Amino acid sequence: MVKIDDILLPDFPLLLAPMEDVSDPPFRSVCKKLGADLLYTEFISSEGLIRDVAACKKKLDIFDEERPVGIQIFGGDETSLSMASAIAEIVHPDLLDINFGCPVKNVAGRGAGAGVLKDIDLMIRLTSACVRSTRLPVTVKTRLGWDDSSRNIMEVAERLQDAGIKALSIHGRTRCQMYKGTADWQLIGEVKNNPRIRIPVFWNGDIDSPQKALEYKNKYGVDGIMIGRAAIGHPWIFREIKHFIETGEPAPPPTVQERVAVCKEHLSRSIHWKGKDKGMYAMRGKYAGYLRGLPGISAFTKRLTLLTSFDEIASVLDEALAFYKGYEVVRQPIELVNYHEKCAV
Repeated sequence: MVKIDDILLPDFPLLLAPMEDVSDPPFRSVCKKLGADLLYTEFISSEGLIRDVAACKKKLDIFDEERPVGIQIFGGDETSLSMASAIAEIVHPDLLDINFGCPVKNVAGRGAGAGVLKDIDLMIRLTSACVRSTRLPVTVKTRLGWDDSSRNIMEVAERLQDAGIKALSIHGRTRCQMYKGTADWQLIGEVKNNPRIRIPVFWNGDIDSPQKALEYKNKYGVDGIMIGRAAIGHPWIFREIKHFIETGEPAPPPTVQERVAVCKEHLSRSIHWKGKDKGMYAMRGKYAGYLRGLPGISAFTKRLTLLTSFDEIASVLDEALAFYKGYEVVRQPIELVNYHEKCAV
């Protein structure tokens, strides 16, 4: 078992990463059913929370079926982050996570997210302020450093642990890399194997197959994996990784029937949570992911993006299901979407 304070997780847990405009309750629910062990909300601005901004407050919505679930907040001011921690605690999440990893300019450039990596003393003050302000376990998600000349994650990990965090998730790139190049597992493995580190260390970045997940688990010894981009359009990645680790054999790919069923469920939950218009609009870019790899599927996905009711969309999905009946689905390589602008962290 992996333990984050009093939260018990299975051996080598799989975490759903906090992703802006992706990790909302509808998507989290789908991922939970398909094997995710710990979920995180979209990241939430501390300044927005304390100013009672409706969009920020909406992101605090969590549901019992998701647990354990953590609320992620970001900010560069101790007082604001402290107040936001207290506000987040009101909705009773299982933990509170601090975002020190978002690399996009409108966050990092304002001294929040990965921007805090330029001032480690500030990072520790911000973390300490959160720890003091809540009874929840506090965790952190960050990167290796600001750039190649400041890959100081070992120092950061030790100091964050001393400040009171209960787990650390590390994206294996610097802020300046954004999502380019390959993630550095070696350095994260060194953090995990540092005898001073007693808290769980989770890896994030570039896991796009069950085979890679098992290989890196055995090679670097991290406590678990946080999955972000690989789950977009393919939430089955959690189930597939668990199956491969347990059996050494690839899991059967999701059938056309399962793809359609999960897509419908995601749409239904999106409408229920966001309202009809916003819920349907939020799903427009997601149909292609769920139906990816089916020959000629673009003819269906184009129609789906133009429809304005659940029943109409369900009808087209049923039409696609009938059209591809008996089609043997071949597992497609997962495409790690370049997600800079959405600030997947």
